[in-house]
Amino acid sequence: MEHIEHRAVIKFLVKQGKTAQNIMSEMESVYGEQCPGKRVNRRRLSPRTACRRRHTRNHKKNRKISSGRSPSEKETAFCINRSIGNYNFENSARPSWHDKSQCKVGATNAYATSKTAPHDGSTLFLELCGEDSKPILDRIVTGDETWVHHFEPESKQDSMQWHKKGTAPPKKFKVSESAGKLMATVFWDTEGVLLLDYKEKGVSITGEYYDRLLEQLKEAIKEKRRGKWTRGVLLLQDNAPVHKSHVAMTALHRFGFQSLVHPPYSPDLAPSDYFLFPNLKKELRGKKFRTDEAVKEAIATHFAGKEKTYLSEGIFKLISRSRKCIELEGDYIEKGH
Repeated sequence: MEHIEHRAVIKFLVKQGKTAQNIMSEMESVYGEQCPGKRVNRRRLSPRTACRRRHTRNHKKNRKISSGRSPSEKETAFCINRSIGNYNFENSARPSWHDKSQCKVGATNAYATSKTAPHDGSTLFLELCGEDSKPILDRIVTGDETWVHHFEPESKQDSMQWHKKGTAPPKKFKVSESAGKLMATVFWDTEGVLLLDYKEKGVSITGEYYDRLLEQLKEAIKEKRRGKWTRGVLLLQDNAPVHKSHVAMTALHRFGFQSLVHPPYSPDLAPSDYFLFPNLKKELRGKKFRTDEAVKEAIATHFAGKEKTYLSEGIFKLISRSRKCIELEGDYIEKGH
C-alpha cells in the first residue's frame, strides 16, 4: 500500500508542475524515514522508464495474439482500444513498440515510426475481423478532414486529349489551384455519409471543435443507424494532432466511442485517404466554384448521387489492403490496390 500511496503523491505533485528536486524535498519533509529513496523517485518520474515499461507490456500482449489462435476478449480490447482512465488512451493499444532506437519519448505518447507499426496493426485488425469480417466492418465509422479548393485544375491524365498522328498536340496553359478553399470534415460508414461539417479558410481545427463534432456524430449515428450504437461503434481515424489531443480523447471516452488502432503515418490504411477523398476530388477537379456555398452543394451532390454500395466498397477494402500491407512487410501500398 505504501508504494501505491507514494506513486499517487508523486503523480499529484507532477501535475502541479513541480520539479523532481522539489517533489523529493516535500516528500522527505512529510514522510521522513518512510520516504522512498531518490533513485526510486527518479525512476518513477522518468518518461523513458515509462516508455520502456509500455514496450515490454505491449510486446508480451502482441506475442500472445500472434500464436495463431483467436484473440480473447482481453486481447480484442488491446486492438479495439477501450478508453480507460482520463488521458493517453491510445498508448495501451499500440502494437509492439519494442524497438527502443525508434521510440519517441514524450509526456504522453511513445510511437514507433518503423514499418512494424502498419504490419502489426494490420495483423491485429485481421485477427479481430476473423473469418467473417462483415460484422466488424459494419460497426466501423471513419472520418477525416480535407481541403477542397474553389478551383482545382485537372491532372495531366484527366486533361489528355486525342490528336491526329503527325499533328502537334494542343497548347495548354499552366493553371494553378485557386486561393479560395474550404475544410470539409466527413464521417461515414458502410451505409453512407453520417456527418458533414465545414470550416472556412483561416479557422483552425481545435480539440474543443472536435469535441463538439463527436457529440454531433453520436447523435447522427443514433438517428440514422438504428441499433448501430447499441452494437458498439468502432471509430477509425488517423493520428492527426487534433484527433489525439487530450480534449478529443477525453471526448471519445465520455461519449462512449471505441477507437480502432490506426498505425501512425499510414494513409494507405485510412479509408478516407485511399478511397473517399481521392474520388471526391477527382469528380470536382476542373470545376470552378465562386463561393463556399457552391463547394458545399457540389460535395453534397457528389455523395447523394452514389449507389448505396459505393461507400461500403471503401471500408471493405480494409481487408485486402491489410493483407497487402502484411505481404509487403509494412511497406506503403501503391495506388490500384
